[in-house]
Amino acid sequence: MTPELIERARALLRTAPVVDGHNDLPWAMRTLSRYDLDAVDLAADQSDRLHTDLARLRAGGVGAQFWSVFVPASLAGDHAVSATLEQIDFVRMLVDRYPDRLRLALSAADMEAARADGRIASLLGAEGGHSIDCSMATLRALYELGVRYLTLTHNDNVPWADSATDEPKAGGLTAFGREVVREMNRLGMLVDLSHVSPDTMRAAIAVSEAPVIFSHSSARAVCDHPRNIPDDVLTSLPTNGGVAMVTFVPKFVLPEAISWTAAADEHMRAHGFDPFDSTPAGLECRRAHEATHPRPEPTVATIADHLDHMRELAGIDHLGIGGDFDGTPFVTRGLDDVSGYPNLVAELLRRGWSEPDIAKLTWHNAVRVLRAAEDVARDLRRTRRPSLATIDRLDGDG
Repeated sequence: MTPELIERARALLRTAPVVDGHNDLPWAMRTLSRYDLDAVDLAADQSDRLHTDLARLRAGGVGAQFWSVFVPASLAGDHAVSATLEQIDFVRMLVDRYPDRLRLALSAADMEAARADGRIASLLGAEGGHSIDCSMATLRALYELGVRYLTLTHNDNVPWADSATDEPKAGGLTAFGREVVREMNRLGMLVDLSHVSPDTMRAAIAVSEAPVIFSHSSARAVCDHPRNIPDDVLTSLPTNGGVAMVTFVPKFVLPEAISWTAAADEHMRAHGFDPFDSTPAGLECRRAHEATHPRPEPTVATIADHLDHMRELAGIDHLGIGGDFDGTPFVTRGLDDVSGYPNLVAELLRRGWSEPDIAKLTWHNAVRVLRAAEDVARDLRRTRRPSLATIDRLDGDG
């Protein structure tokens, strides 16, 4: 990439910074230090163990970050809820620790205000419907604590929605699942369809009265991984008003990386490590595998190929970015950490994308979709009471 294109990219990001839809730093911090910001000071360089720190966010032109308050599906019931609360607590501690760099954002207006003040707007997104333990009251409590999207599933089904990477049971959404979507609309919480099955995507879009998002998903036609978005769903986004936020995870963007990642994960398990282990020993185990099994490596051009395809089907008004940093052990060359976004913008400029269109991708579309969800909620709350539905009543045998 030429220095001129990189400089144009940096200049563009100064006026239309990146809204990133998904960053797993909170869980990474739980793993590294049990959330201790003295032990892992994010104002210092953490490039030896994390994809994210404050200097690299600034270098990458990030203006707003949805921090994922993820908990794995291995946690269930009250354990999932309490772990989600711990994740939320960490994000609030993070913002309080670095008030000169970060600002909590609960609305589209907050995002704009943070940008105007030179702060990175910090939003919360819960990853996985197991975080609400089939409870509408818990869903509402998460909203009151600042959560502004819920990914309906993670890698496993929940009782009311099917995951992309599990055996289908609900056929998309159950009656209770549809009520969850309606209650999210009433609250103003974005319905996030990353991780869900295509049938769940279609069902949620059919039910939702507000725009949906895909916080970190790419195009299935370009890389046939079940975590990606089928063409018919991309085509439906303009009618819904939603946004698909392209992700950079190699196995989601490069076909050759799918089988390689499966083998690398098995190598980690065989040596007693979780595939996502980011401890020094886990990293060393992963490096040993890569030394003898070179990793197929996507590039910035690979991500741009996904965006070109997604733009053709959904249109420029329905695209965004969700890197999934610190939620993947493997990265795309040129997008190695949160400082890499100018490289992607430069590649899009090289391909002839206009600066106004790139500004929609990086900033304006994500702000618009949150504002639209807020507008829908404002109208619904005038006529719709909080849902008292239970899964037993809606999905039980009667």
